[in-house]
Amino acid sequence: MAAEASKALPSEWVRLNVGGKLFMTTRTTLCKFENSFLCRLCQDDPALPTYKDETGAYLIDRDPEYFSPVLNYLRHGKLCCNEGVSLQAILEEAEFYNLASLVSQLKEKLSGNSADDEDGDKAVVYRVLSCREAELTQMLSTMSRGWKCEQVIPVNHSFSQAPVNTEFLIVVSRTCEQQPISPFAGQSDKLSKTT
Repeated sequence: MAAEASKALPSEWVRLNVGGKLFMTTRTTLCKFENSFLCRLCQDDPALPTYKDETGAYLIDRDPEYFSPVLNYLRHGKLCCNEGVSLQAILEEAEFYNLASLVSQLKEKLSGNSADDEDGDKAVVYRVLSCREAELTQMLSTMSRGWKCEQVIPVNHSFSQAPVNTEFLIVVSRTCEQQPISPFAGQSDKLSKTT
């Protein structure tokens, strides 16, 4: 009887048998998106016929290689997958599991419009702005679209109690299209004429 008790999972934990591979996760993770297949599955939705294997794991007839990134997305909110795994196949899984936010993220990534593409066609541009303490709030709240604040650095900060008009440096960044421009662009004609 003690052996049976040690095999029992707390009610928060769920076993999934996806294509013959066992996964364990929590109901909270699976129910991150209410209308998803996985949420309905672990809530024993009567409109969704379910089957369990001999260990009590829910049987799901899908490819485990593509389920793993889906489960990690539910855990972390980010798409993380091994190199060489087909994004198109993960998209099929996301559609099957009814995960609209993952579907849109994958479609964006597949179309090449993703902000986190690592294919080298994006560049991060940094700028350093200077302002006084009285201007700091307005400067940060009216930042242009696409720019984000990376760091605020007090320059002449005093630890005394006397009021000081502190100056700040604000480091901002923006991701933009990389334009291959030579530092000598437009000068090649001048150089060839002088030789």
